Amino acid sequence: MKLLHNPSTDPHYNMAFDEYCLQSLPLDEPLCYFWRNRPAVIVGVSQNVYAEVNLDYLTQHGIVLARRMTGGGAVYHDLQNLNYTIVGRSADFETDYAGYMQYVVDALRTLGVPASANGRNDILVDGMKVSGYAKRVWHDRLMVHGTLLYDVDLPVLTQVLSVPGSKMQALGVASVRSRVANLKSYLPDDIRSIAVLQTAMERLLSHDFQDGEMYLSEKQEAEVQSLADAKFATWQWNYGRSPRLGTMHSRKLPCGTVEVHLTVDRGVVTALRFGGDFLGNRPVDGLADILLGCRYEAAALRERLTDAGVAQYFDGVDAAVLTDLLLNG
Repeated sequence: MKLLHNPSTDPHYNMAFDEYCLQSLPLDEPLCYFWRNRPAVIVGVSQNVYAEVNLDYLTQHGIVLARRMTGGGAVYHDLQNLNYTIVGRSADFETDYAGYMQYVVDALRTLGVPASANGRNDILVDGMKVSGYAKRVWHDRLMVHGTLLYDVDLPVLTQVLSVPGSKMQALGVASVRSRVANLKSYLPDDIRSIAVLQTAMERLLSHDFQDGEMYLSEKQEAEVQSLADAKFATWQWNYGRSPRLGTMHSRKLPCGTVEVHLTVDRGVVTALRFGGDFLGNRPVDGLADILLGCRYEAAALRERLTDAGVAQYFDGVDAAVLTDLLLNG
């Protein structure tokens, strides 16, 4: 197995790097590479970001949202999380998938961590999750990638993935922390940093680089960046792929109680109805019509509401307040 190097910490570039390696990189032998992201939430290819991610928290703390090309659930990355990717040709995708994951488990065990693959897509230690992984098939190629929680900020992980009705919120903060663990406390004393862990894992998975090390050329790096810019960094990919979501928000405002019955499909408002005991000068159906087709994001909603003159429909309410109600309830 060859070792490929990817020093980037840009989440959108790294999502593109995975797709490029799976679909475009010449592949004579299986290859593996390790990589990290600056603080980011990475959602599965089919997930609804509005239902799975605390987008307000992301905005307030400068955390990036990115969508990967594999399935599975939303995960939080920071620089204390080590990600791995293995790409190879496959005649039996299920057997090779299990085999690739066993490489990771065996490497952790060699380092003294009592790890085991368990369930659909987890690596556990003492019953607690230290890694989640996912896969993608393209023609005769198989890509497997996942996380290794070295010393991830678990309180932030809980915050960014906790939204009303989400699995994380249902489990509760204390429960989530009891189910997720960092590898740092299980590793031997000589592995005192994530960089040392990365070096150790690289050597174990690539068998001391016996098949060689690889670097992308400048041309290939430019192609990855172009893919990131055209696809993985776009609103259409990260938000616009979100499946249909129906929700109801309600809040007591200066005009009275306002209820919002809202449908969002592919990141765009497709249905909206206001209800409640509020007071205003104009029928709210007109305001609802103005918001149809608007991107379901703060800047776009606030711009339309400002132009419409929210106070005409809801006494004493401005665009910022109504935008927050539409997004956060």
